[in-house]
Amino acid sequence: MRRILLAVFLMAIVTYIPRVLPMAFVKKRIKSKFLRSFLFYVPFAVLGAMTFPSILYSTGNLYSALTGMIVALVLAFLGKGLLTVAISSVLAVYLFQFLIH
Repeated sequence: MRRILLAVFLMAIVTYIPRVLPMAFVKKRIKSKFLRSFLFYVPFAVLGAMTFPSILYSTGNLYSALTGMIVALVLAFLGKGLLTVAISSVLAVYLFQFLIH
């Protein structure tokens, strides 16, 4: 039980430090347009880097996973909502799996 609490405490510190340090050291507003745009897109890039490999291995079949990903990308590019994109990509994977078996 102590090890679990210690692990949770350490994880809390490790995730808390990167959030607090910038606020502690940077007192004034960032004026660099490049740096502001870079910091704006970092969360999206990290989320994409963490999600992309999982997409390819989510179904156990690379081709059905690619089918679902392509459907999701096309619908997202066309500006469809999150629910529409998610349901459509799941249906595309299901239909692909159904057709190949």
